[in-house]
Amino acid sequence: MRRVTLVICCMLALAPAALARELTPAEKRIFPYDSQLPACHDVAVLEKIASYFAEKESKFWQSDLRIAEYEKMRPLAWRPWGLDYIPRRFCTGQVVTTDGARRKIDYSVREDLAVIGVSWGVEWCVHGLDRNWAYEPACRMARP
Repeated sequence: MRRVTLVICCMLALAPAALARELTPAEKRIFPYDSQLPACHDVAVLEKIASYFAEKESKFWQSDLRIAEYEKMRPLAWRPWGLDYIPRRFCTGQVVTTDGARRKIDYSVREDLAVIGVSWGVEWCVHGLDRNWAYEPACRMARP
């Protein structure tokens, strides 16, 4: 019985070491990232979100809803999962849509994750308008 206890104790002591992995910052990989992402309130980011939002509403939901203005844009997190992951900036704020409603928006700016990986990309979710439930529950999957 003592041997079994000793073996179990040794396994528990060595388990964290077995699960540990080497951390290579994304900037030091063979194909490195440069971590140069636009800010949350950058005009290019907000225009890209507005364009994608209008396209999605028109194409999939036959709606003429658009983002009219942005308010209180602020960062939530920068690289929340560590240095060895693709650099991401998570942001939140409010949008006013053309129907006059004020809604919360969560989005991320991600390095080299545009259409073919050439530039930065965005993922976004407007609360109450995630009609295909891609980021459910309540846009939680768009946040870190």
